[in-house]
Amino acid sequence: MQNANTVAFTVYGRYALFSDPLTRVGGEKSSYQIPTYQALKGILESIYWKPTIVWVIDRVRVIKAIRTESKNVKPLKYSGGNDLSIYTYLRDVAYQVEAHFVWNENRPDLSHDRNENKHYFMARRMIERGGRRDVFLGTRECQAYVEPCTFGDGEGFYDQYDQLSFGLMFHGFDYPSETGQEILVSRFWTPHMKQGIVDFITPDACDIRKNVRPMTLESIQAIPLEDDLSLADVWQEESR
Repeated sequence: MQNANTVAFTVYGRYALFSDPLTRVGGEKSSYQIPTYQALKGILESIYWKPTIVWVIDRVRVIKAIRTESKNVKPLKYSGGNDLSIYTYLRDVAYQVEAHFVWNENRPDLSHDRNENKHYFMARRMIERGGRRDVFLGTRECQAYVEPCTFGDGEGFYDQYDQLSFGLMFHGFDYPSETGQEILVSRFWTPHMKQGIVDFITPDACDIRKNVRPMTLESIQAIPLEDDLSLADVWQEESR
């Protein structure tokens, strides 16, 4: 069942790198075959984000064939200088994404900002404008572009494929700002793609988790609005 505040958009680019943690131990990176939940959530947060809301990714549709390309790169070393590595990217990618937002229950101080229509129409407006901030497909060197769409429209390469499985994959992170617990946790799951569509499970449904490290939740001081500042003025400021 689709939520009332559901948005849909197409994101595409020349390259994508949804990094598999297992391939990063030796300094090299290899992309998953499909986007991770966390990567798509990051794209939406670049398009439109407020601490009042939490984006929930419902599903993604893979439009183009999954192809990879390896490149020789010289990443910076923490000790200084450069290193030599091989990064394996996805090439010429396009995805349709459907998502909705829920209220961040760990921010009761922002309950006055829980205006569903406001955030919904602002999100749609930002999608039409290509996002508030730069959009990337996994890593910063993989620049992406965003356009509004109707999920399912158009022809996709995997529309006639019954089902594909991708094994155990990284799902996303549990941050203290969303869980209320002062620890960073990584989640994993086993996705399946049917007719080119991957239906994501919610973060709460992920059974495989790993504690990463303690992380403190920083409090943000809310700025009270002046009495003479209308809601229309607030929307105009946020759209800039």
